[in-house]
Amino acid sequence: MTITTPRIVVPRIVTVRQNILKANDEQASRNRLLFAQHHLRVLNLASSPGAGKTALLERTLKDLGGSTRLAVAVGDLATENDAVRLRQHGVQAEQIVTGTVCHLDAAMIGAVLPRFDLGNLDVLLLENVGNLVCPASYDLGESARAVLLSVTEGEDKPLKYPTIFNTADVVVVTKMDIADAVGYDRALALENIDRARPGVRVIEVSSKTGEGVAEWYRFVRGE
Repeated sequence: MTITTPRIVVPRIVTVRQNILKANDEQASRNRLLFAQHHLRVLNLASSPGAGKTALLERTLKDLGGSTRLAVAVGDLATENDAVRLRQHGVQAEQIVTGTVCHLDAAMIGAVLPRFDLGNLDVLLLENVGNLVCPASYDLGESARAVLLSVTEGEDKPLKYPTIFNTADVVVVTKMDIADAVGYDRALALENIDRARPGVRVIEVSSKTGEGVAEWYRFVRGE
């Protein structure tokens, strides 16, 4: 009997991935140039599913909509539910349906940008697909990346997913109104965030009560 050794294809997989990321970075650079031409601040919001991205965006649109020109692009595998939810606050919200893709990429952002009047916006918010793995590798051309961590997820989340936290410009701890009820260890969470991204700005918020949102709004506006 002849035993055939399986062919190893890892080098090809690595090459394909490198090519994909190179193409993404080139498109991200084009996006970034376009944003700069319009003096537009663009924020990429990443988190696990259910961490509170959409709730925080709703609160942001409600509170800042009268003073800051905002719009949103929302990434989800299916449905337009989040975009519909956000449009109720009187801003343009465009849905990006990614299908089987677990993240937004620069090409998706480039494709949706013509739907916006970029010259009449101050801030464009990008709500990434709920995932702490894939979005870490994809530059969208954003001005800054916010990674959300809810008090219900476990204080060791930054250590389990170090890459996404290490790329964060700010870490937003959400659902602070239920922190005591779920036994959230604030000191340990802050320690782990700092281990993953030393010195990163941390903002603790509750979209429900409004705790901490003023500091979040300063970040949104680039202050």
